Amino acid sequence: MKGKAMTRGTPWKQILNFAFPILAGALLQQLYNTADTVIVGNFSGENALAAVGTTGTFVFLSLAAAIGFSAGNGVLVAQFFGAENELQVRKNASTGILLLLGLGLLLSFLGILLAYPACRYLIAVPEKILDLSVLYFRIYALGLVFLFGYNILASILRSIGDSAATLYFLLISSVLNILLDLLLVAVFRQGVAGAAAATVISQAVSMAAAWYYMDRKYPFLRFRLHDFTWENRIAAETLRVGFPITVQMVVVSLGLTLIMRAVNGFGAVMTASFTVGQRIEMYLRLPCNALQATLATYTGQNIGAGKMNRVRLGVRQGEIISIGLTLLISGTVWLFAPEIIRLFALSSQAAAYCHAHLRAVALTNILLASYIPLFGVFQGTKHTSVPTFVALTALSARVIVTYLLKDSPFLGYRIIWWNSLFGYCLGGSIAWTYYFSRRWQRNASAVRNRS
Repeated sequence: MKGKAMTRGTPWKQILNFAFPILAGALLQQLYNTADTVIVGNFSGENALAAVGTTGTFVFLSLAAAIGFSAGNGVLVAQFFGAENELQVRKNASTGILLLLGLGLLLSFLGILLAYPACRYLIAVPEKILDLSVLYFRIYALGLVFLFGYNILASILRSIGDSAATLYFLLISSVLNILLDLLLVAVFRQGVAGAAAATVISQAVSMAAAWYYMDRKYPFLRFRLHDFTWENRIAAETLRVGFPITVQMVVVSLGLTLIMRAVNGFGAVMTASFTVGQRIEMYLRLPCNALQATLATYTGQNIGAGKMNRVRLGVRQGEIISIGLTLLISGTVWLFAPEIIRLFALSSQAAAYCHAHLRAVALTNILLASYIPLFGVFQGTKHTSVPTFVALTALSARVIVTYLLKDSPFLGYRIIWWNSLFGYCLGGSIAWTYYFSRRWQRNASAVRNRS
C-alpha cells in the first residue's frame, strides 16, 4: 500500500513532519474564520458580528460530529494500515464515507428546522440580533454534508500518513472563502447571509478537491458507486470509537454555550468582545490540537505494528513540541494584543474587554497544551472515553465557577476569561494520572491479533 508509515524512523521528526501540515491547515482555517469576522465587523457592523459569534457554539457542535466520527473511522484505518492489511483499510474507509455523508444530510435537516428555537431559547440570543443569528446558521446548515464529506476524506488520508494533502485543500478553501467574503459581504453587502454562503461554497470545494486527490493518488482508496460496501460491524465500531470523541467536543460546545449565556447577560458589547476573543483564542490551541491529531495516527499505526515502546517515546517528544509551540504563540498574543484587536473595529469598551480576555487565555492555554496531546494517544488505542471524561470534568469546573463568581465583587465578569484556569488544572491532573497508570495499553495486543 502506498502511504506514509509512522512505524519507522525518528519519532520527533515524524511527529513534526506530520503535525506541521495539520498545524498549518488549522492556521489557515482560523485565518479565514478571522477574515470572516474582520470583514463582517467592518462592512456589516457590530450587530452582525455578534450574530455570527452567538451561533459559533452551534457551528462547533456540527463540526464536533464531523470531526469526531471521522476520527473514529480514522483510528480503525490507521491500525489496519499499520498492520499492512489493505482489504480492511478499504472496507473501513468505504463504510466510513457512507456513514459520514448520511450523518451530514441528517444534521443539515435538523439544523435548518431547529435554528430558531435553539437561538431563541437555548443560548438566549439578544432580540436585536436574533433574526441575523438564525439566518446565518440556517444557511450554514445547508452545507453540512460537505463539511462531513471533507472531514471523513481528510481523516482517511491522515490515517495512512498523508497529512500534507489536507493543507493544500484548506489553502484553496481559505483563499476562496476570503474572496467570496469580500465579494458577498463587502461588495454586494449581503451581511451574515453572504458570510455563511461563502463558508458553504468553500466547504464544497474542499470536499471535491479531497475526493479527486484520493482517487488519483491512492488506487486502493479509489471508489466508484458500485465499489462502495457497507458493513454494519465497521459502522458500529466507527460510531463506538468516534462517539466519545464527538461527545468530548460536544461537551466543550455545550459548556461554551452555557458560558456564552453568561456572556450575553453582560450585554451586546461584551458579546462582541468575547466573539473576537474566542476567535483569537483558537490560535493558541492550534499546536496542542495538531499534536493530538498527530499522536492519534502515530499511536494507531504503531499499535497495529505492535510497537508500544515507540508510542511512549513519541508521547514524550510530542509533549515538548506542543508546549514549546504554545509558548511561542502565547507570547506573540501577549505582546501584540492591542494591534490584533484593532483589526476587528470594536468599540473602545469592547476592545478593552477583549484585551483582558487575551492576556488571560495566553497564560491558561499553556496548561491546556500540557495534556491535550495525550488525548491522541488514548484515541489511537480506542480509549476514547477517557478524553471525554476529562473534557466533561474540565468544562463542568469552568461552568460552575463562572456562574458562582460572575456576580461576585472579587472577579465579576472577569471570571469569563479566567474560568479556564480551574478547568485546565483539573483536566490535566486526570489525564496524566490515567497515562501513568498505563491502562490505555490494554487494547494493544488485541488490536494486533485482530489485524
